[in-house]
Amino acid sequence: MEQEQQIRRNRRKKKRFRLRGLLFLLLIAFLAIGAYVFLQFQSGHKLAEENSELPTIAFDGDPENEDYSNILVLGVDARGEETSRTDTMMLVSHNKKTDEVIVTSFMRDIYATIPGYQSYKLNTAYYLGAVEGGMEGGVDLLADTLRTMFGLEIQHFALIDFKSFEKLVDISAPDGVEIDVEKEMSKNIGVTLTPGVQKLNGKELLGYARFRADDEGDFGRVRRQQQVVSAMKDELISVSAIPKYPKLAGAAQGYIQTDLTAADQIKMATSIAMNGGTGVERLTLPVENSYTFTNYAHAGSVIDMDIEQNKQALSGFLSQPLD
Repeated sequence: MEQEQQIRRNRRKKKRFRLRGLLFLLLIAFLAIGAYVFLQFQSGHKLAEENSELPTIAFDGDPENEDYSNILVLGVDARGEETSRTDTMMLVSHNKKTDEVIVTSFMRDIYATIPGYQSYKLNTAYYLGAVEGGMEGGVDLLADTLRTMFGLEIQHFALIDFKSFEKLVDISAPDGVEIDVEKEMSKNIGVTLTPGVQKLNGKELLGYARFRADDEGDFGRVRRQQQVVSAMKDELISVSAIPKYPKLAGAAQGYIQTDLTAADQIKMATSIAMNGGTGVERLTLPVENSYTFTNYAHAGSVIDMDIEQNKQALSGFLSQPLD
């Protein structure tokens, strides 16, 4: 009897020992991962510091919801000049249930109802807001313009200058991003691109996205911008890319102005990489056969669009209710 009790005591000790050993290994693993993430983030942040600290922009975003998150992504052509116009305006929508990402692009020449101002081209909204309230005012006024026109929810924003875009591409994809260049491109983009599938560095990728010296004009440029977003997602959603995320989040502090925290950026990117392996669906507003080109003395040549038709197209694309 006593021998059996001793055997049971020994078994319990062994179990406790194994449990302690497992907890110890888990603790070591947790500390190792934490140290790795910290060091990678610091490495990226060091790159950001070389680019100087960016001013913080507060954003009056809509409340979070459990189904999706809409991020207003803006590209400007002159970093540091608060009264620049937005050259790129996209809504990146993240479905939290499926981790799918879809992109809506807004043509910059859309004749827009800007709250508190006379109607102008859509890309003028950021400029008008920035004149009154700096970058923060610019982002908020452009977001409010889109909310007014389409009934959108916009939870977050990201603002990037084109030079910063070049640098982030080179950090995230040092071997380049694969793009099928459909024609020779060189006019007004700072690089010369030849036709064919190739890996483009940051400067080349930006040149590809900005090219518009063909019959498609701005519509072609918006299409190429969407291709670039899709190609970048493909580059970053692979599981092998996940270890880059802390470094990229650190670097982003000096290149992208956003209300998303570094932790939120890493969490979203990792979730999409692990679950959202599909291509990026894309929509450009205005949709086909819903607009005309008009000229106004105060605004120049604009795209005058059927708001209700485009609102319906956007609601169907996003699968979101619009006010």
